[in-house]
Amino acid sequence: MLSVARSVILFLAICIACKTSAQENGPIVKTDKGYIRGITENNIQVFKGIPYAAPPVRDLRFMPPVAHTTWADTLATTSFGPVAAQYSGNKVIGSEDCLSLNLYTPKADDHKRAVVVWIHGGSLTNGSGKGMNGHAFADHDDIVTITINYRLGAFGFLYMGDVDKRYAQSGNCGVLDVIAALKWIKQNIASFGGDPNKVTIMGESAGAKLISAVLISPLSKGLFQQYIAESGSVQCVRDTVTAKNERLRILNKMGLTSKDVRKLLTLPADSIMKIQGIITDGIGGNSCFGPVYDGKVIPVDGYKYAASKDLPKIKAIIGTNEYEAAAFVGPNADLTDVNKTIFKPLFEDGAPMAYAYYQQQLKTDSPYAAEVKTLTQYMYQMHSYRFAKVLAQNNTPVWMYRFKYNNGKPFGAKHGEELQYLWNTNPGAITDSTKKQLTTNMHTAWVAFIKTGDPNTPTLTQWPTYNSSTRQVVVFDTTDTITGLKEVYDDKNFPSQVFMMR
Repeated sequence: MLSVARSVILFLAICIACKTSAQENGPIVKTDKGYIRGITENNIQVFKGIPYAAPPVRDLRFMPPVAHTTWADTLATTSFGPVAAQYSGNKVIGSEDCLSLNLYTPKADDHKRAVVVWIHGGSLTNGSGKGMNGHAFADHDDIVTITINYRLGAFGFLYMGDVDKRYAQSGNCGVLDVIAALKWIKQNIASFGGDPNKVTIMGESAGAKLISAVLISPLSKGLFQQYIAESGSVQCVRDTVTAKNERLRILNKMGLTSKDVRKLLTLPADSIMKIQGIITDGIGGNSCFGPVYDGKVIPVDGYKYAASKDLPKIKAIIGTNEYEAAAFVGPNADLTDVNKTIFKPLFEDGAPMAYAYYQQQLKTDSPYAAEVKTLTQYMYQMHSYRFAKVLAQNNTPVWMYRFKYNNGKPFGAKHGEELQYLWNTNPGAITDSTKKQLTTNMHTAWVAFIKTGDPNTPTLTQWPTYNSSTRQVVVFDTTDTITGLKEVYDDKNFPSQVFMMR
């Protein structure tokens, strides 16, 4: 018995040693700051937790990201870095030291592969880059896939420009983080088998809103060539008055006044995140934080910039889901005082306009159906179509989609439902023929766009570019069809920013 036990112990020790040796002998690549060592997963090379900027802590809180220092020894990038500080599950998780990216490449060689950069969602207050598995595009599609962390909530979007000129860009730290990551990619991606001139930025929900803010910042020029915005546009960018009022809300919740604003510079991160968690609790948390028209990072109105000659030459996929808001309002929700519990928290000054549309829908729909339709329009669809129209009129090729597949459930095509089909890492495990075809059609279209700048594939109905005359979109459903929309709803009085607090 003793010899058997010794044999088992010896076998386990050998296994551990082999695993350690494999990790130590993982792929090594030279970056502009030093060598890094990754790991091999699923026969591709993966580098996790690569720092793309210095830790934004202490004196760098609320400041633009700065370059990371060089390192002498080979840096192990074999595990995900800390997520950005956030309030999740009734507790504070993560760290202010969060500016890292994860890179999945078929091989770190001299091939010039297309690159896709995923910007995660989460209301700009939650989430992380590791929330999506880069193997979905890297393993079989020969695409270098990158997911990033960026500063969230107060640390990413709290405007302090009126407090001190040093913090003039503080309301856009999250935007600047993405731009810093894109600069790192431009500088280093060739060493990982990627093409710095074939970069697509892609995001969903808050991620789509954030990449839209990146697009309308002149600071991002030349850092990417393509843009995929799923359920989001420039509606998250707000004026400085709104941004300052949102900051005051945080201070007041802490028992402070506007005179105490400098205390935010040194308060523990946990203290700020706990208050942020209270303020963003509920549906209104979807709109609380966002980039700012600060005159520096984002100098002009997003639509004005998108219509100007300054807009870089890009190609775009933009789309929304049929019943976005069903993800936020359940069929058993109490709708007795929706103006107070839903419209006001989400839209603040814009609440009366959305509420008026809701009352109009009640003439033909049930309260729940009217609520879902109203919120879907005013939170997402109206803004995506507005932006697509301006881009198309400025000679930007735009392909529009509508995700409509409901999986047999009423209001099933809700916010985020399309992600499982685009990011499926094991499509062979799908047995349902409809889901299998939907996965194939959507994923291959995205892959084709990332690689060639055109989403059309042999398995998909010919997908035309969008214009405001024919308004043709591809509808992803049990079968995929091209539909010319009879009309696109647009409340001319509703502002370009969803959340306005004057």
